[in-house]
Amino acid sequence: MKIATWNVNSIRARLDRLVAWLGRATPDVVCLQELKVADEEFPVEEVRAAGYHAVWHGQRTYNGVAILAREAPTDVAVGLDGGSADDQARLIAATVSGVRFLSAYFPNGQVVGSDKWVYKLEWIRRLAEHLAATYRPSDPLALCGDFNVAPEDRDVARPDEWRESVLCHPDARTALEGVRRFGLVDTMRIHEPGPGPYSWWDYRMLAFPKGNGLRIDHLFVTEPVARRCARSWVERDERKGKLPSDHAPVMAELADG
Repeated sequence: MKIATWNVNSIRARLDRLVAWLGRATPDVVCLQELKVADEEFPVEEVRAAGYHAVWHGQRTYNGVAILAREAPTDVAVGLDGGSADDQARLIAATVSGVRFLSAYFPNGQVVGSDKWVYKLEWIRRLAEHLAATYRPSDPLALCGDFNVAPEDRDVARPDEWRESVLCHPDARTALEGVRRFGLVDTMRIHEPGPGPYSWWDYRMLAFPKGNGLRIDHLFVTEPVARRCARSWVERDERKGKLPSDHAPVMAELADG
């Protein structure tokens, strides 16, 4: 079973690339982020033609998350805690092949100290509370997405350049550690000690050709899923070519449970 996460940075702009990649990579489950479309604008027919069922939680222009799967997802839920007034489409959950998948788009935070930074830290805290209230560490669960946090310096090609940014700030890393303490394992670090591999490169300043990347897209899983993880990798070539997302897909392969 191959699972993946990919911030496509507009599913309309990246639809041709997404469909082509699905055909090449053949993932069984894909968590998508930053759809940037309202629910009624999601390209359900194109996704179905590629061989995938889909559930999604959209928002025009911003945010938006989805789960694509070869097997129809069940028990779909959106948002952190149901009755929340949060109007940002950042989380969707569904069960596929006995595993509970959460596709999450963490807030970026924009500038340390800003209102958006405060919202980022609060959202991550609420996610940790949501996990603890809704699931158990013994459940087969995968939290997948653009976390907008590089957990350690080995996840950053140029740590000194990014150290005080919203992606690497100690407070963001501490908040993410609060989520991980629920009982989650970083699939990449099971197999790749680092530094890297990186999953995001800024569009600006030739960051990709200069190798100025960060690992901010993650597949965090509970121990029952971690025991099945045979390998994990970044589909770096998807950052190349015409109209790429600034993120590359992150994948893991799970042995039969």
